[in-house]
This record gives sequence, structure tokens and C-alpha cells, in this order.
Amino acid sequence: MGTEFPHVSTATKWLGFVTAVWIQAISGNNYTFPNYSDALKSLMHLTQIQLNSLSVAKDIGKAFGILAGLASDRFPTWAILLIGSVEGIIGYGFQWLVVSQRIQPLPYWQMCIFLCMGGNSSSWMNTAVIVTCIRNFRRNRGPVSGILKGYVGLSTAIFTDLCSALFANDPASFLLMLSLVPFVVCLAGIFLLREVPPANSTEIQDKEESRYFGLFNAAAAAVAVYLLAFGFVPNPSTLLSRVFAVVLLLLLVAPLGIPVYSYFKARGSDRFKPALDMEGRVNEALLPSHDRGKETEAERVKESAQDTEAAVMIGEEHTIVEALKTVDFWILSVSMLCGVGTGLSVINNMGQMGLALGYSDVSIFVSLISIWGFFGRIISGSVSEYFIKKGATPRPLWNAASQILMAVGYILLAMAVPGSLYIGSVVVGLCYGVRVAITVPTASELFGLKYYGLMYNILILNLPLGSFLFSGLLAGILYDMEATPTAGGGNTCVGAHCYRLVFIIMAASCIVGFFLDILLSIRTTKVYDKISLSKKNQYILDDIK
Repeated sequence: MGTEFPHVSTATKWLGFVTAVWIQAISGNNYTFPNYSDALKSLMHLTQIQLNSLSVAKDIGKAFGILAGLASDRFPTWAILLIGSVEGIIGYGFQWLVVSQRIQPLPYWQMCIFLCMGGNSSSWMNTAVIVTCIRNFRRNRGPVSGILKGYVGLSTAIFTDLCSALFANDPASFLLMLSLVPFVVCLAGIFLLREVPPANSTEIQDKEESRYFGLFNAAAAAVAVYLLAFGFVPNPSTLLSRVFAVVLLLLLVAPLGIPVYSYFKARGSDRFKPALDMEGRVNEALLPSHDRGKETEAERVKESAQDTEAAVMIGEEHTIVEALKTVDFWILSVSMLCGVGTGLSVINNMGQMGLALGYSDVSIFVSLISIWGFFGRIISGSVSEYFIKKGATPRPLWNAASQILMAVGYILLAMAVPGSLYIGSVVVGLCYGVRVAITVPTASELFGLKYYGLMYNILILNLPLGSFLFSGLLAGILYDMEATPTAGGGNTCVGAHCYRLVFIIMAASCIVGFFLDILLSIRTTKVYDKISLSKKNQYILDDIK
């Protein structure tokens, strides 16, 4: 890799990022459970607790993401992607066989295993993508996290709207997509996504990266608005649905223009490099005395930047055991549990929440959570990065804001006023997106990148734990207490009372998370002061040069 020309290395990095975007756009299949949960419930004659336990099994798959974290430090990116794609086609493939009734319903424990495999497959994909891209773009971790996690949020809407457009919301066809599409996309990632050695950073390169990330944000926003618009089209015709699918694929392919442009631009710059290097050596030999003083100033600022960077990046020396011994890790982890655990409870139970409030089709609410989750992820990633550079604002402060807004959303859902499910879906999606996108770079800044793959997956354990506590136990038990048994097994509940107490308890949990995030912001103020100073010193050094 070290023998590559700079323009090749640059293009490889950006081509890998485009591929990462595609993988993330299809790796959020773990959030699509509401689209086929009702089919499983009726086919297998399940109670709500049993159905929620299946959703917990799906989320427990993420607990085994620790294996992906361990593997990411020992195996190349392509191997991690291959494992995830194969596991996904098996896990979702067997669910498709059951829902399409090609085979008899499997025993409950076997279904739990296949849902667990499907959930775990996305952990391997996400680990490969996040770890590789964070390392490739170390100085822009916020935008990288926001864009990639944003596309994860969009993936639910992408799958949902494609299924609605092409297969009329048929749950069997939906599961077939979940099993085949990620496998095909990951095959592309095996060849195109890899870690690129970091280049010497300059202010020009940083500005160029920021400009490219702005283009990625614009492309992602276009996809989000397009999906949102299609979701409100009443009964689209077959022709319109197919046109929608074609245009959506074109929008997803559009970011390929960025690595192509980057390649030709860098290639053109390389042609003039030998002459510039020669001129630079001549001028260096003829430096006058006042320029030598300027050079001394450059050395002083460089040393200051290096000292600051060493202090900031001390997290790279944290082993997993050392990180687990810190108070900051546990504050970050518990506050994450309060946010993502409650959010997952809404996502997993949206099918039954919609039915309880009189909505026979909940696809619009699933899409709203997905799309606004995207906006939360992509905006928070870029905005938090900007405020670190300008004012050293700690990232956890944005998590605190999302927690208090999420609590307001749950109170609205508990009140069950007209339109509350629409508003609640938007608020929960937005805040869940912020929570996920902000935690990813925060962990890398506090604990470093050396063992980041494993650290990331340890934090992700909050997803299955939160799913178990808030969805499997809280929502499942309280729903069944209010539900009426149905003929042939199972039960159902209609009315605002079905989930009212669930929403109130989740609002209280978010308030606890709010105070924890405020505490973490206070504790990490000095760390973010140093990060901000490091970035400013680097820019001063580039100006002096």
C-alpha cells in the first residue's frame, strides 16, 4: 500500500467510503422487525411477550458483536464483511422460508436462533465499516459517524419503501430482500473497502475533506427527502412505483462521482509535484535569517501541537480493561442505555403501537422513524464536529439535548392526542439518531482507536440489553396485562391505555440519561479543550509553512 501514488491512495479512500455508505444503507435490517412482526405473530400464534422475546433475540445478536470487535483487530476488512453477509443470508433466509410458508413454522427456540443470526450479521457489517472509515478519516470523526450512521437510519425506509413499491408490502418478499440484498452489496465491499495509511494532514486537505463530506450530506439528504415524499403518496400506480425504485437506485449510486473527481484532481496535482519539490529544496537552501526565525516558530507550534495531540490521543493506550475501569465509560454506557434502549422499544413495538391506536398500516411510522433518525445522525455528526473546532463544546452535551427531547416525545405518546404517533415517531427517530451518531466518535476520542473495534461493540451491548429491559420486559409485560386473549392463542389490545405506562417509564429513564450526559460533558471539558486546541495548532502550523 505504501508504494501507491497519492492520487491512487486518495481515490481508494473515497471509493471505500462510498462503498461503506452502500453497506450502511442496507445494514439497518435489524430495525425492520415491525414490517413482518405481525405476520410472525399470527402465523406462530404468539402472545406479545413471546413476540417481544423474538425481537430481543434479534437484538441479542448484537451482543455477539464483541466477536466482530475482536476479529476487527486481527483480520482484514473483507473477512469481517464476508462473515456478516453469509450470516445474514442464513438468518433472514430461514425467516423468509417460514413467513412465505415454504416450510412449516420452526420451533420457537430455533426461530430465536435465526433472528439472533440476522441481528448479529449487521454487527459484523457495521464494525467493518465504522472502524475502517474512522481510521481513514481520523480528523473528521463526527461527519464520518454522522453520514454512515445516517445511512443506517435510512436503510429501514429504503427497504420499506422498496417493498411497498415493488411487492405491495408483502412480508415474505420483504424478508427475501433482507437476505439477498445485503449479501450482494457486501460482496462489492469485500473488493473496495480497506484501511488506507494516514497521509500528512494539511489545512487544504482538511478543507477538501469537509467539502466532500458536505456533498455526501447533500446526497444523503436528497435520498431522505425522496423517501419521505414517496411515503405520503396514496396508492401509487405500478409504473410510478417502478420509476421510484429506479430513481432511488440512481440517488444511491450518485456519490460515486466524488472518488472519480478526487482521483483526477489528485492525479493532475501529482504531475507538478517534482518541479515544486525541486523549487522547494532550492528555496530552503536560500532561506534568509528572518525566515529562519519563522521556521523556528513553526517548530515551536509543531511541538505544541504534538504535545496536545499526545494528550488528547492518550486514549489509544487504553486497553479494554483500562477503559472499563474508568468512570467516564460507565457514564457513557448507562446514558446510552437510557436513550437507545427506550428507542428500540418503540421501534420493535411500532406494529402493535399502531394497531392499538387504530392504524392498520404502520409502514409510514416505520419510515418516519427511519428518515428522521437519519437527520438526527447526519446533522449531529457535522454540527458537533463544528462546535468542537470553534468552541471546544463536548460532544456528550448533544446527547443530553436529545435525551430531554426524547422524554417530551414519550409524554406526547402517553397522552395519545390526535397525531401523537406521527409526532412521536419523528421525535424518537431524531433523538435516537443523535444518540447513536454522537456516541461513536465520543468513544474514540475518550478511549482511542487502537482497540476501537472491540470498544465499539462493547458499547453496542446496550442495544440488546435495552431491548430486553424496555421491550422484552417492560413493554411486553405491561401490554399483556392490558390485552385480551384471542381465539387460537395470542392476544391483542386496542386503545391508548395499552402503552401509556410504558411511555411514562421510558420518559423518566430519558431524564436520568439527561443528567448523566450533563455530568459526562462536565467531566470531559478539558479533553475537548485539548482536541480543539490541537486542531487550531495544526491550522496555524499549516499557515506558517
